[in-house]
Amino acid sequence: MFAAYAARIDRDQPLNGLELGDRPAPEARPGWTTVNVKAASLNHHDLWSLRGVGLGEDKLPMILGCDAAGIDQDGNEVVLHSVIGQAGYGVGPREGRSILTEKYQGTFAEQVSVPEWNVLPKPKELSFEEAACLPTAWLTAYRMLFTNAGVRPGDSVLVQGAGGGVATAAIVLGKAAGLKVFATSRDEAKRKRALELGAVEAVESGARLPQRVDAVIETVGAATWSHSIKSLKPGGTVVISGATSGDRPSHAELTRVFFLELKIVGSTMGSKDELGDLLSFCAATGVRPVIDETLPLDRAREGFERMEAGGQFGKIVLTV
Repeated sequence: MFAAYAARIDRDQPLNGLELGDRPAPEARPGWTTVNVKAASLNHHDLWSLRGVGLGEDKLPMILGCDAAGIDQDGNEVVLHSVIGQAGYGVGPREGRSILTEKYQGTFAEQVSVPEWNVLPKPKELSFEEAACLPTAWLTAYRMLFTNAGVRPGDSVLVQGAGGGVATAAIVLGKAAGLKVFATSRDEAKRKRALELGAVEAVESGARLPQRVDAVIETVGAATWSHSIKSLKPGGTVVISGATSGDRPSHAELTRVFFLELKIVGSTMGSKDELGDLLSFCAATGVRPVIDETLPLDRAREGFERMEAGGQFGKIVLTV
């Protein structure tokens, strides 16, 4: 079957390790189901995998891709939850976990195999392309906002780095949930797009906000960390799920953290139940993922290049 996969690890030039070509189809195994992929979406995790983060040389070649929607072997339209337990059957409360492409082959292929537990029904209101955007970036944003930041309608939120998948999702979900959303970006076009999606104000990265906020959605890392801390109200929360600009900020702002009793919460992906809630939320409210570009799987390299350059606003989707 045709697939986009990591053939080599290159920490400095990750796309040097990306190959497109034939890979073995999944083999049947008890408790697992094979899904015919209709659409899959890119995440920065795929670039990190090509750099060897979470993916060892001993696992190569590894088909990339965490997110997908498709048709299972019983003919059902489904969405995949890509967090898999250590035993390969769901995720127990004390069980080690991995996501697709770390231990198991991913979704950038004609077929993917996952535990039956990891399959959810696709709402009829969502297209395959829309549904394929939800399991990683949108689920991450959903958990960051409503589980870990604990914000409620009327609260204020700053979303750093408008344009990325998680940041875009946070703006749209926050607006739909009645939050007052502020956004930042170095790019004027992305700031304008953030306003169109529902942000009340979009400013340049590092610029002072008109007010301090209850929570910050942080995925950029070192470049925006100081600004995130300085933007919080006393007792506020910064939720971090990524560090695309690096994980070592020059100013950690520790004095401000303890003096204002700020909270710093790490967040990774989300649970299967949260993904089910997100799917239902989108189906019921009309909220839809923002898709930057849709490409056929055989043009996956173009999608990777666009994501690496940071030129996208929203999700890049690959169709099979």
